[in-house]
This record gives sequence, structure tokens and C-alpha cells, in this order.
Amino acid sequence: VHVSSQAVIGESCSLGQNVFVGKGVSIGNRVKIQNNVSVFEGVRLDDDVFCGPGVVFTNVSNPRAFINRKSEYQETIIEKGVTLGANSTIICGITIKQYAFIGAGCVVTHSMPPFSLVLGVPGRHVAWMSRFGERIPLPLKGTGTYTCPHTGDVYTLQDDLLECTRT
Repeated sequence: VHVSSQAVIGESCSLGQNVFVGKGVSIGNRVKIQNNVSVFEGVRLDDDVFCGPGVVFTNVSNPRAFINRKSEYQETIIEKGVTLGANSTIICGITIKQYAFIGAGCVVTHSMPPFSLVLGVPGRHVAWMSRFGERIPLPLKGTGTYTCPHTGDVYTLQDDLLECTRT
């Protein structure tokens, strides 16, 4: 593991083999970063984020080896409870909202809403996921409610946005 200067790592984190944490990176509490992940400058991982093996973050949208673009690093925010599946790629300058679930091998090119299940190349929002990590049987758009049988959390879909009310 290599942790650069000015990086902040929270409590009870787990960093696997061959992990790189860049200058000024912020990592919250209880974050798990599996093997072979580089978290570059400009990335923020909030509490309870899971990064599977080989997750890739970028920090410049148009890199060239012969042009210094360090002043162009873009902020990428991975909010509380997000899961990033093995070998997923997160393009810089986006926000993945709380408890989203990014599938293995997915390439995420734009911001994703909370509780979204994102699959494919490029990544598409295909379903909803609970905090517990299971699909929520609600449509992508419209209205509806769902109660998680494991936690009792109540999810409400309204205006194409899913919210959770803990019980």
C-alpha cells in the first residue's frame, strides 16, 4: 500500500494489496478497498464505500502523456454506502450517490442517483438496490413504496427518485 501526503483515511478501513492513495484523497470510515485499486487525487470516498478488486478511477478527462494537466483534475465523489464492483471504471467529474451499486466491469460515465443499480458499458441505471444490497422491485420511473424484509427500511419512489426512511 502507498499512501501519499495529505491523504486522509478514516477509522476501521481495509486497504488491500497494491493499493495507491493519491495526494489529498479523502477516505471515510469503514471503507474497504480491495487489491489493485488506485485512488487518485480528486477522488473522495465517503463512509462505508466498497471498492472491489481492480476498480479504476480517472482524474483527467482528456489525458496526454506530453501535456501537464494536473491543474485540470476533476472531483469525483463516491457517497456513503456505495459498492463499486470488481474492475469497474469511474470516469472523473461525477458523483455516485449514496448506496448505489455499480456492477463488475461497468464503465460509469455520468453521475448516478441514490440506490441505483448500474450495469454495462457504458453504465446504465437498470434497477434500484436497497441499503441491504438487494434489488428493490419498483419501476425506474413513477411512484411506489417497498419495505425491505431484512431491515424494515421503507423506500419511496416519487418523481423518479428513490428515498429511504429507516424504521
